[in-house]
Amino acid sequence: MPTRRSFLHQGSALMGGALLLSSFDRNIFSSLNNRVNPSDQINVGAIGINGMGWADLQAALKVPGVNVVALCDIDKNVLDKRMGELSKMNVDTSRIKTYGDYRKLLEQKDIDVVIIGTPDHWHALIMIEACQAGKDVYVEKPVGNSIVECRAMVAAQQKYGRAVQAGQWQRSQQHFKDAVDFVAGGQLGNIRTVKVWCYQGWMKPGPVVPDSAPPAGVDYGMWLGPAAKRAYNSSRFHFNFRWFWDYAGGLMTDWGVHLLDYGLLGMKAGVPKSIVALGGNFAYPDLYEETPDTLTTLYEFDGFNLVWDHAMGIDNGSYGRDHGIAYIGNNGTLVLSRGGWEVIEEKNAKEKKVSKPFVKSSDNGLDLHMANFMDVVRSRKMEDLHCSIQEGSHVATVAQMGNISLRSGQRLVWDKGAGKFSDEKVNRAYLMKEYHNGWKLPIIG
Repeated sequence: MPTRRSFLHQGSALMGGALLLSSFDRNIFSSLNNRVNPSDQINVGAIGINGMGWADLQAALKVPGVNVVALCDIDKNVLDKRMGELSKMNVDTSRIKTYGDYRKLLEQKDIDVVIIGTPDHWHALIMIEACQAGKDVYVEKPVGNSIVECRAMVAAQQKYGRAVQAGQWQRSQQHFKDAVDFVAGGQLGNIRTVKVWCYQGWMKPGPVVPDSAPPAGVDYGMWLGPAAKRAYNSSRFHFNFRWFWDYAGGLMTDWGVHLLDYGLLGMKAGVPKSIVALGGNFAYPDLYEETPDTLTTLYEFDGFNLVWDHAMGIDNGSYGRDHGIAYIGNNGTLVLSRGGWEVIEEKNAKEKKVSKPFVKSSDNGLDLHMANFMDVVRSRKMEDLHCSIQEGSHVATVAQMGNISLRSGQRLVWDKGAGKFSDEKVNRAYLMKEYHNGWKLPIIG
């Protein structure tokens, strides 16, 4: 390990203790950075900085000793905007290099960590190449855009030994961990059903508009990358990419990986035995989308069922919440969301009854998640990651199984030993998304 990557435990302790608050003044962080030895600084390059990539970078800059030295985006308008915002945040932008091609950023030798905030169809390729270049990686969720991509990402981390954190920041919130500990304690009794839901009234696809020329400053060919070549359409671009199969998996892989993650974690569940999904575009039939705005998926596990339910355009989900996870046991039901958790007593329980008043969330998951990642970058203790690429791959795979059931129109059976569905036609059609435009997913030996 190079000297500048041999970080001090003292620096890790400073980072972990200083980040429980999410709104430190930039001057305070500048002061903290000055206390970290020059050889112990972590230099970050961020790729895809229009949405969550920008939020991730801001969280990283709250960590003492972390500096941004490179930005990459295919939209020069976004690059210029972020450079201006960094300047207003008292960040020295004179040392920041900007790129339109992520491959040039990966060649920059002084970069230790890469943050990937691109659309989903780019996650696997950039993460693998970043590991090959010797960088540690924070990659947004869902980690892969297909089951095969998820496997390749895990293989790359294992081969190159890099620290890779999936951006499922709920893993770093204390109230989520406390709720799962309660489930593990057995007080709920036998849990037969886990309900996971996401009702998002504010989410809305774009209108149906004609194709057009890309905006000035946008490298649209680079944005498409391995996706199928299509004419530019503003309703498929930026935030709306998530509603098209070429680039993402809709609400199931957007919010789904966050929420399904805790459904699986609380039950210590692996992969389901069978999957069946029903849904369609019922909320916005006149808007531009391919992925379902309404979807119900049933996952069969040994001893319990897991139900995923999502709906765009309305907020009135189960238990009066627009999202959540409910572990339904014989003695009570634990309801968990980003806002907090509670246990609702089962009135007809024959065994000991249980209830718990609402416990409100009290921390910032994204800041803590990024702090955890940077701590591991310093310590090299991969087991301390709150959401490793292995864990991110697991839940992304389960989410994609639901989408594949919907798209194939079949109840699917998963062959755990073979690592594929029992139907070979489905495997050929959906396990891997075809790469286009000369791009190829690296084969990790």
